[in-house]
Amino acid sequence: MWFVTPPGVYPPQEDTWLLEAALRRERLPPGARVLDVGTGTGALALAAARQGAGQVTAVDISVRAVLTARVNGLLARRRIRAVRGDLLGPVAGQRFDLVLANPPYVPTPATGRPPRAADRPRDAGEDGRSVLDPLCARVPALLEPAGVLLIVHSALSGVARTLALLADGGLEARITDRRFVPLGPVVRARADWLRSRGLLAPGQDKEELVVIRARRTP
Repeated sequence: MWFVTPPGVYPPQEDTWLLEAALRRERLPPGARVLDVGTGTGALALAAARQGAGQVTAVDISVRAVLTARVNGLLARRRIRAVRGDLLGPVAGQRFDLVLANPPYVPTPATGRPPRAADRPRDAGEDGRSVLDPLCARVPALLEPAGVLLIVHSALSGVARTLALLADGGLEARITDRRFVPLGPVVRARADWLRSRGLLAPGQDKEELVVIRARRTP
């Protein structure tokens, strides 16, 4: 499917498609309520709508991304509700049958300055977890009994920590999908720094993406 993707909005790419493949395997309950966190173009929110979700909410901190998701929803003739806000703030107190998340996860050298708007979709602090950690801590409270979280991120950001945080939140979490992809331009530009931190091996030219499925027990 073609998406409007203006500058500064995270475009659908390998991690998007890996998460969408995991989404397609989910059996959504009738009238399912779905949340897409960090929606970007709205690609995953629209995939959930095509799969029969009864209500889809898409959240992004970027005004440009929210407007883009709305436009793509209109072009696809699918109803999604796209709202601006920081992480899960706009949906506090609500419950969902499925939460999709493709958060920023690229380890980023400290600069002492807030990230530029154009870098927010990827840059995630020195350990790559500035968004992953609060997301893992807060998502369990948003899930219905038997609700599911599907989250994608790079192995550079610590898969074991994600699994542990989700388990601490009372979720049954496991890796369902893995894919090795060539290092993108941002990671290549940081390769020496990543190697100095032991996150990239000498000569490593690919990174592993994983999808984690976490289910709240009924």
